[in-house]
Amino acid sequence: MVQERRFARVRSGGPISSAASLIIGPKLPVVPCHVVDYSAGGACIELTSDVTLPQRFELLHGGTKKKCRTVWRKARRVGVAF
Repeated sequence: MVQERRFARVRSGGPISSAASLIIGPKLPVVPCHVVDYSAGGACIELTSDVTLPQRFELLHGGTKKKCRTVWRKARRVGVAF
């Protein structure tokens, strides 16, 4: 059964930049990534390398910092909810 989206997607090629970073720990280096799509409730990000992500982390994107949790993962793409 296909579930309807609660929020409209905003493509990264549109008004937002696709470059982003993940903060996975206070003393750990940031992890570079790209935003594939973005909505008010979450995002799909693509990691530039194979990294083990914790369940919760912060996304730095477009001058904002969002607290995220991992919803799904397929290869280097990760779905997060805000």
